[in-house]
Amino acid sequence: MSVSLTALVMAADSLLSPQSFNDYCPNGLQVAGGSEVRRIVSGVTASQALIEAAIEAEADAIIVHHGYFWRGEDPCVVGMKRRRLALLLKHDISLIAYHLPLDAHPELGNNIQLAKKLGITVQGGLEPNNPRSVGNVGILSAPQAAQHFADHVAKVLGRRPLLELGHNRPIARIGWCTGGAQSYIDKAAALGLDAYLSGEVSEPTILAARELGITYIGAGHHATERYGVQALAAALATQFDLHHQFIDIDNPA
Repeated sequence: MSVSLTALVMAADSLLSPQSFNDYCPNGLQVAGGSEVRRIVSGVTASQALIEAAIEAEADAIIVHHGYFWRGEDPCVVGMKRRRLALLLKHDISLIAYHLPLDAHPELGNNIQLAKKLGITVQGGLEPNNPRSVGNVGILSAPQAAQHFADHVAKVLGRRPLLELGHNRPIARIGWCTGGAQSYIDKAAALGLDAYLSGEVSEPTILAARELGITYIGAGHHATERYGVQALAAALATQFDLHHQFIDIDNPA
């Protein structure tokens, strides 16, 4: 089966409502390839390695979380950017990318999908008064020692997270936001949560954990954002009876 590129993008836009977000990049179709799509490859970031793997898989479209054309970047099509775009255009492959809309989606989003993987019951948003809150708050199935939960995260994600203890009590209520959302630890602490988990960590994150009395878990930007794009691409593939393959280009960051 196949679907028109226009219909595929319209369906994705309908699911994620990108117009509702003030994002750092354009969401939706970023590079137009052929007019018909039969095979989709999904991945976290539209790196050259992912594009090359998609070419090998004979994909018509690539769906990613991290695409191109970020706010403030050099707009010139040179070097790395030129090589990536040249590959897409040469092989008539479309690039479709969703950033914050994919993080926040209540069913397909990175945060919800990570919660399912880790066994966290979602209770609401990290910003209670914001209907488009990107981060979430939830509870574990039972209170547990921070190291025990960190071991669980390591087993599920396949990498050892950074653990900074902000206190000695068990973790019951936790906040999280995938990717580079370490600054949201302040929001989690203000809600009186036991722990906060994000992808990246920075120097102020550790100090905030210590001084605000909240345990921090840094589980990896790439590792925490592998699941939303898979869920989105799988949903679209099911809707239009397309072939879908997730390709994980590992990144330790």
